[in-house]
Amino acid sequence: MKPTESTNRIDILDYLRGFALLGIILVNILPLLAVKLPDPGSVDAAYQRFLFLFVEGRFYTLFSFLFGVGFYLFISRANAKGKNGYVLFLRRIAALFILGWFHVTFHPGEALTVYAVTGLLLLPFYKVKKEINLGIGLLLLVGLSIMAFKLFMVVPLMLLGIAAGQYRLFEGLSGKLKKAAIFTGIMFLLSMVGLINQFQHVPAQAFGFFEGGVDEQTYQFLSIGITIGPAVSALYVGLLILLLQFPFFQKLLSPLKSYGRMALTNYIFQTVFIYLAGYAFNLFGSISYLQSLAVCISIYVIQLVFSVIWLRYFQFGPLEWIWRGLTYLELPPMRKRINVEKKMD
Repeated sequence: MKPTESTNRIDILDYLRGFALLGIILVNILPLLAVKLPDPGSVDAAYQRFLFLFVEGRFYTLFSFLFGVGFYLFISRANAKGKNGYVLFLRRIAALFILGWFHVTFHPGEALTVYAVTGLLLLPFYKVKKEINLGIGLLLLVGLSIMAFKLFMVVPLMLLGIAAGQYRLFEGLSGKLKKAAIFTGIMFLLSMVGLINQFQHVPAQAFGFFEGGVDEQTYQFLSIGITIGPAVSALYVGLLILLLQFPFFQKLLSPLKSYGRMALTNYIFQTVFIYLAGYAFNLFGSISYLQSLAVCISIYVIQLVFSVIWLRYFQFGPLEWIWRGLTYLELPPMRKRINVEKKMD
C-alpha cells in the first residue's frame, strides 16, 4: 500500500500548527529547566503573569483542536483514494503513541500519547453526523472548561476538530471572511471579559506551579485561565485567519507554514533543544523566566530556518517521513520530485 501524496494541503492549518508550536514551548520550557521562581515585582514576575494570561492553556488547546481536524482529513482523503482509512489511521496513532511513549520519558507533560489514546476513543465519531459531533463537543467543552479539567478537555477539542473537518471550515476561507470576522469579534468580547476576570485574580506573589501545590488564590487564577482558554484560542485562530488574507502577512509569516508542516519533528525537537541548552549551559534550576524566553527565541530561529530550508528539498519533515512510513508500511520518497521537462529545457 503506497503512501498518499503530500498534495491538497490546506495552508491555513499549517500556519495554525506553526503558531501553536510557538506558544507551547514557552510554557513547556518552565518545568523542563526548572525555571526559578520570579522575585515579587520583577520583570520576570510580570512575564510570568503574561504567560498565564495569554499563553498557558491557549496553544495546547489549539494544537488539540487541530489534531482533530487532521484526524478527519486523513481518513477522508485515504478513503477517497480507495484505501482503508480506518486501518491506516489505527497504524498512524499506534506509531504516534510509540513516538509519544519515547518522548514522555524526557517530557512528562507531552501530548502525543494523550492524542493517540483520544484518537482511538473518538474513531467511531468519524461517521457520526456533524451536527451531533458539534453539539456534543460544545457541551463537553463548556462543562469541562467550567470545571477546569484541562486534561479531559482534549476529548471535546478533538471532537470539535472532527466537526470542523466535516463542515469544511478551513476550506474556501476567502468566501467566508464575513463570518470569520463576526466570529472573531464575538471571541474578542468573550476573551476580554474572561481575561479581565482572570487578571483581577492575579496572585500577589509569583508562583511555582510545576513544583507542587499552589495556594487558593493561585489555584483560582489558574482555573479561570483554563476555563477561558478555548475562547482565547478561538480568538487567536480568527485573528490569524484574517491577517493571512493580506499578501504582506502571508509572505511575512510564510516560515510559520513550514514550521507547521513539520509540526511533529519540531514539537519533539523543542524538547531536544531545551535539554541541549540546559546541559550545555548548566541552566537547570538556575535560569529565570526572561532567560527562558531568550532560549525559546533561539530555538525559534533555529527551527524556523531549518524548516524552511529542509522543505525546499524534501517533501516531509524527518519524523513526518518516519511516521508516514510506519502508517503505510512503506517509506515514501523523501526528496521533492524534479520537473524533468523543465530541467531539460
